[in-house]
Amino acid sequence: MNSRFIPKLSYSNVIATIALFVALGGAAVAAGLPKNSVGPNQLKKGAVTAAKIRKQAVTSGKLAPQSVIAGKIGPNAIGPGNIGNGAITSAKIGAGAVIANSIKNGVVTTNKLANGAVTNPKLAANAVNNSNLANGAVTASKVSSKFGEELGPIIGNPKSGQTLRGVFDLGGVVTGKEAGIVKAASFRDSVSFQFPLLNTPATNVLLPGTTSAACPGLGGGNTTPQAVAGQLCIYVTTKTAEFEALEVDPGSANRLGFGLLAKFKGGETDNSVQGVWAVTAP
Repeated sequence: MNSRFIPKLSYSNVIATIALFVALGGAAVAAGLPKNSVGPNQLKKGAVTAAKIRKQAVTSGKLAPQSVIAGKIGPNAIGPGNIGNGAITSAKIGAGAVIANSIKNGVVTTNKLANGAVTNPKLAANAVNNSNLANGAVTASKVSSKFGEELGPIIGNPKSGQTLRGVFDLGGVVTGKEAGIVKAASFRDSVSFQFPLLNTPATNVLLPGTTSAACPGLGGGNTTPQAVAGQLCIYVTTKTAEFEALEVDPGSANRLGFGLLAKFKGGETDNSVQGVWAVTAP
């Protein structure tokens, strides 16, 4: 045999041949993998990256229940079209989440308001006018309870703690003599309360400069006489020299008013006693 036809084996030839067989064998193995033969156990940790996932490959059926949490949702990712009808219930709305700007005009109607929901502090200034009041809506009891003591008694008795006030003036000239001496004189008058009380008050007569627990005084300028609840206070402010006494005429005081009896010593001058009174409803 001619030796020139026998190839000489060298180290490089052997290594090249082995590499060729390994390459061909690996391709054959990859091409011959059975269907569904690669599972989770064949994948290295971190092998499936975002770049390896095809667009729209992850569908809703691939997501485990509760797998998408708040921190995984991007800004503006959920729009009205992604929310099912009736999906947002009362329990899903956070405290303070619904503010005035979030409510559409005309959405809150009468049937949406609970009874007693609109209180006085919730009404704007001048919000209730004539056009908002139904016929007959303002009754007598509503007027008396909402106005001061000056208006309240017009439609009934003074309320507890309300005070009525007035003046009195008794006197005159004494005529006639007895044994050459001008006789002593007395004068009577009656006073009616502007509005009837519910009960008869206790009566008190006070001479100038005096007060009591039931009758604290005359107030500013002697024109605002004071009386505690259930008391009638009659304050003498001026009197002539002949004045002797001022009394509530016995049996005259009741819830409608009272009578006064003024007594004077003898004398032919004009006798008088004047003053103010106050009565406070019990």
